[in-house]
Amino acid sequence: MSIDERTLIPLHRRKPAAHGAPRLTALPNGTPAWLITRYPDVRQVLTDPAFGRAALFAPDAPSLGSVSGLEGDPGFISNIDGPEHRQLRALMQQAFTRKAIDAWTPWLTSVVERLVDDVVDQGPPADLVASLTMPLPVDVISRLMGVEDVDRQRLRHWTDHLFADRSQPVDEVRAVLAEFYAFAAELLDRRRREPGEDLVSRMVAAADQQGGVSEERMVKLICGLIAGGHETTVATLGNFLVYLLDERPDAWPRLTSEDAAQAAADRLLHTIPLGEGQGALRRSVREVVVGGVTIPAGAVVLLDRWSANQDPEVFTTGLPDGLFEPLEAPTLVFSAGPHHCLGAWLSRLELRLALHRLATRLPGLRLAEPVEAIEWRCVFSTRSPRRLTVTW
Repeated sequence: MSIDERTLIPLHRRKPAAHGAPRLTALPNGTPAWLITRYPDVRQVLTDPAFGRAALFAPDAPSLGSVSGLEGDPGFISNIDGPEHRQLRALMQQAFTRKAIDAWTPWLTSVVERLVDDVVDQGPPADLVASLTMPLPVDVISRLMGVEDVDRQRLRHWTDHLFADRSQPVDEVRAVLAEFYAFAAELLDRRRREPGEDLVSRMVAAADQQGGVSEERMVKLICGLIAGGHETTVATLGNFLVYLLDERPDAWPRLTSEDAAQAAADRLLHTIPLGEGQGALRRSVREVVVGGVTIPAGAVVLLDRWSANQDPEVFTTGLPDGLFEPLEAPTLVFSAGPHHCLGAWLSRLELRLALHRLATRLPGLRLAEPVEAIEWRCVFSTRSPRRLTVTW
C-alpha cells in the first residue's frame, strides 16, 4: 500500500462508509469479503466464536494481500484464538487492570507535567510530536516493560518496521525485525536470571509456572507489546491535537477540567480513526446469520469498526456538538470480545492527562501553520502528523 501524502486530509474529516446490511466487497488484492458496517453487526462478529482470526491463516484461507510484520504472523497473539489465546493474555492482563493502571497515575502525571513544563520552558514555536505525543507513550511503555535504557529512536525504528506494509523493502524489514526479535530474546533471558518488577519479569514467571508457552511466542508477544503499546497512542494523541486546535479552539479551555478532558478523550477516541486501514478481518468457521444476512462458512469478513462507531441508529450525538457528551454505547475502538485491547485503561489515562495538563498550562495554544501544511507519517494501520508546530 502506497499513500500519496499530498492528497491526505486530517483524519477527523474522513467520512464513514454507508451503513447497511452486510454486503459483499473485496479486499485491495481482490479477495472477496463481507463488509460489516453497523454497530450491532460488528459487535456480534467480534464477540461470536463462530468468527476468528486464526482461521484467516488456515491452509485453505484466501490471500489477505498486504499485511504487516506481526499482523500477518499466525504465531502472534492477535492471530490466535481459543485456549491458547487466553493463555497468552493471562500472562499480562493483571498489569492492565483498572486497579493496576490507577496505581500508575501519580508517576504518569509526573511524566506528563515534566514534558509539558519542558514545552513551556523552551517557548514557542514548539513541535508537539517531538516534545509530547511521541515521548509520552514511549516513556510509559519503556517503564512498564523495563527497557528505559533502550534508545527511544531505536524503539521507533523497530516499531516502524514491525508495522511496515509491502511498500517497504522486504529484506530491510526482515533484517530490522530480526534485530528486534534478538533484543526481545535477550531481554527474556536477562529477566529469567535477574527478575524485576517490570511486566516482562512477571510474564516470564507466569509462563514458566504455567508451561506450554514457546520462546518464539514470548519473543513476539514482547515485541508486540513494546511497539503496539506506544504506536497507537502516539498517533491518537497527535490526531486529537490536530482536531482540537484546528476545529475546536473554542473547546480547548474546557479541557482544564479533568472530567471534561476524559469525556473529550473518550469521544475523540471513538470518532477519529487511526488511519486509512481497511478494517479488522475475521473469518467464519461455520455459517452464521449477521444482520439478517447469511455469511457462509469460510468467508472473510471485513469489520469497519470506525463506521460502526458512527452508526446513526446507536450514536445520535457526534462531533462537534458531542465532544463533551458521554457515549451512548461502548466504543469499538478497542475492539470487543476475546481480542479486546488490554491497554484500554492505560491509553485513556495517558490521553486524558496529556490533554488536561497541556490545556491547563497553555490555554492559548494554537497551530502555528495550517493543517494543509502537515506532513503525515503513514504506517500499516495508523496515520499521524510527523510534526505539529504550535505557538501561544
